Amino acid sequence: TIQEEDVLPPRLLERILLVKQAFVPRADDIILATQPKCGTTWLKALAFTITNRSRYGFSDHPLLTRHPQHVVPFIEIPVAGPNHTDIHTLPSPRLLATHMPMSLLPPDTRSVGCRVVYLCRDPKDALVSRLHFENKVLQGTNLSMDSAFSMFCQGFSPYGPFWDHCLEYWRESVARPDNVLFLKYEEIKSDPVHAVRKLAKFLGVPLTKDEESSGVAQEVVRLCSFEMLTSLQVN
Repeated sequence: TIQEEDVLPPRLLERILLVKQAFVPRADDIILATQPKCGTTWLKALAFTITNRSRYGFSDHPLLTRHPQHVVPFIEIPVAGPNHTDIHTLPSPRLLATHMPMSLLPPDTRSVGCRVVYLCRDPKDALVSRLHFENKVLQGTNLSMDSAFSMFCQGFSPYGPFWDHCLEYWRESVARPDNVLFLKYEEIKSDPVHAVRKLAKFLGVPLTKDEESSGVAQEVVRLCSFEMLTSLQVN
């Protein structure tokens, strides 16, 4: 089990403690869990499009004008205000995201029966993506690959050791397969249409025969593709 005081930066620890105090899970919540740079934006886009496909058409979809990070808020990274009021006021069912390890989620997340989708990624790719991201975005950061690799192997990452993070969610998915779905980035990339069907079924909104025949899964994949999302002005 990942211990907060051992591995987490102080500012992040403050946010997680706030979540434990203020966040009240609901039985119909859907929580998308990832480590940073492991396909978070892609998973948000897919889950949002799948769960809201009866509300929005593909030609005037919210993702054409809003970033996936904005339509699916993080639990521990408040968008508006320090007290997570934006999350508390969202109507059910809520679609939320987190980078927190399974062991640091509020205990009620398990007891009320929230659905959790976890996406893992090849650690080599996650490391490289994280290195480029931090060197580009964080002022004064110029971390070398050798230093980043050494720190990664020692367990230094924003939300705790990489494999501990993955294993916590994987074990939970084995113990509670109806509530926790464990996905791999590389498998979604190799067969995204199958991943859409799998996600839809797990989230309780399986594709109908009419949707299958009309190519809804393929449309979801197209809308949420890297090429589509990166071509939009909002992104």
